[in-house]
Amino acid sequence: MNARAAAVNDLETRLGYRFEDKGLLERALTHSSAGDGLRKIVHNERLEFLGDRVLGLCTAQTLMAQFPEAREGDLSQRYNMLVNRQACAQAGRQMGLGPALRLAGGETRRGGREQDTILADACEAILAAVYLDGGLEAARAVFYQFWADQIEALGQAAMGQVALSNPKSFLQEWAAAAKKPIPVYSVVHRTGPDHAPVFIVEVQVQGLDAARAEGRSRQDAEKAAASLVLGREGLI
Repeated sequence: MNARAAAVNDLETRLGYRFEDKGLLERALTHSSAGDGLRKIVHNERLEFLGDRVLGLCTAQTLMAQFPEAREGDLSQRYNMLVNRQACAQAGRQMGLGPALRLAGGETRRGGREQDTILADACEAILAAVYLDGGLEAARAVFYQFWADQIEALGQAAMGQVALSNPKSFLQEWAAAAKKPIPVYSVVHRTGPDHAPVFIVEVQVQGLDAARAEGRSRQDAEKAAASLVLGREGLI
């Protein structure tokens, strides 16, 4: 078995999927440069076209399930982060696509096996090939496996955004998840004239040291105190 054949075998192992139609797999791995223009080849561009749509469906369904309260605009932003060239190239590297690709010699010498564009296109072609060979569930399983880290990172980013935009709500949700009573806020001190008051508020969370913060309103001070607790606990 030569090096590329071994790489193709390793690719199937990583995918957790064995192709019935090996020709379909070979087509997905064939770049348009293969053959150096000396002969007509069947390359992966048509599969890339289909794979883009398969990826889009898997991504949209996953985001709808992962973020049931997210608005359409938020879903679209997350969607674009999972289907762009960098995301597909990252998934392709995790698959081990580079050594399995069929490229022209010149393209290989130029580092084509590590180029984002080539890897991303081949990654989409692989999704299409799995879909055609094994159906949507097989393609979805590949998507879940190789986009898992990126989906998790999106979830972490979303939590961070909530924590920054509404720290009181996030702290309360965190306390509930930790089986603690809801945080208690109290005004410790108020200074300044009525038209420009300054509030110092303390928040107490069971099992944690109290935190104090000030703000131009009671609400601002409570948010600031909640943010202090979240930052101290490494939650933002």
